[in-house]
Amino acid sequence: MSETTTATATVSQRAGWLKTLHLWHWISSALCLMGMLLFSVTGITLNHAAQIEAAPRISTLHAEVPPAALRELRAAAEGGAPDLPPAFSAWLQRTWHIDAASPAAEWAPDELYLPLPRPGGDAWLRVDLGSGAAEYEITDRGWISYLNDLHKGRHTGLAWSWFIDLFAVLCLLFSITGLLILKFHAVSRPLTWPMVGLGMLMPALLVLLFVH
Repeated sequence: MSETTTATATVSQRAGWLKTLHLWHWISSALCLMGMLLFSVTGITLNHAAQIEAAPRISTLHAEVPPAALRELRAAAEGGAPDLPPAFSAWLQRTWHIDAASPAAEWAPDELYLPLPRPGGDAWLRVDLGSGAAEYEITDRGWISYLNDLHKGRHTGLAWSWFIDLFAVLCLLFSITGLLILKFHAVSRPLTWPMVGLGMLMPALLVLLFVH
């Protein structure tokens, strides 16, 4: 094989790799675009949480547990059952749209307490096992707090946890393909590696000099 043919094959192979890298780079960037915007904005709001104050709104609701559901609750409390009785769970869903299929219920001889944490706020439910009086309190800290909790994965459920993992993988793919694309273009762009080095050096210096 002549040198010309070898050079042509090398250029063709290089072009093929570069095309593949560009393909994966734009696909990963498109898939993680909205997540990147969300996590970038909430990174700023979390970093300035003390300056961004929000007055929580607290709502308290009251209701009476039906007699049949209350009897099941009393029996569950006496028997030490870890799960909520079906009739009471159905009543919660009908009355306050609470899905408490497997909550961290806290039982006492005369009371049931359900912590119901949520992104952007908090909630809890208390039932008097003697009278059947139910009190449901909801705390809403606003949409900024809600987005911040999405950033942290706080009380967001399994599906959002999977999304964060998938988003992290896409960001890795986006970054690695970007680095490889930089490598291909570095020959014609002399500032490529100095800029990459600067991007690595800046956070390292900040940590060494100012983070204690």
